[in-house]
Amino acid sequence: MPKHINYRERRIFVKKAEEFKKFQERINHFFENEKLLYQAFTHSSYVNEHRKKPYEDNERLEFLGDAVLELTISQFLYKKYPMMSEGELTKLRAAIVCEPSLVSFANSLSFGSLVLLGKGEEMTGGRTRPALLADVFEAFIGALYLDQGLDAVVQFLDDFVIPKINDGAFSHVMDFKSQLQELVQRDSKGLLEYKILHERGPAHNREFVSTVSLNGEVFGTGSGRSKKEAEQHAAQEALSKLQQINK
Repeated sequence: MPKHINYRERRIFVKKAEEFKKFQERINHFFENEKLLYQAFTHSSYVNEHRKKPYEDNERLEFLGDAVLELTISQFLYKKYPMMSEGELTKLRAAIVCEPSLVSFANSLSFGSLVLLGKGEEMTGGRTRPALLADVFEAFIGALYLDQGLDAVVQFLDDFVIPKINDGAFSHVMDFKSQLQELVQRDSKGLLEYKILHERGPAHNREFVSTVSLNGEVFGTGSGRSKKEAEQHAAQEALSKLQQINK
């Protein structure tokens, strides 16, 4: 606890310390240097209102976390999608590390409730401001990296970010049909054929179900709001199965 703080600030600090303890238990990642954790959630507006106190904002950690996040996500994508071109990998990474995605990750872990804000920033809704939440997420990644290294960051992402990627949250920027076609042509496996099995629902909320077959054998089934989306999801499933077979 910082020295020379008044009774009110002491109570706030104790409350925050308890919140950060519960947060670490919830994510199952525990900091050796908790000062780094607190710093990751300290906004510059809070520091500006406590100039005589030894607080440091999260801007430098944000700078570091941005680079660490790009590296770790790049490594994951490089290994997971061996058929993707450099351009496709870049596009997918950009979608994962863009502000709306980082905000989604931060909100899923209730980062906003932990942020230390100045009174003015608090009153103007800073706790839910997208740019602030995205910055805090990057700062947290930077803090975790400094505290425990790259392996800990990879584990954290495996727990809370990678499942979203695997569940298709970013499939709208991934061309699975092209990847599947490339894989089939490379290995001279035969002919791909897509079929729309069903069209369900009213015109404003249509759902399509598609299959993709290789030499007459169905390898993937997918659904979507359009024929194109359904075929992409079918191709994604087929690609996964064929990559497993080729291992």
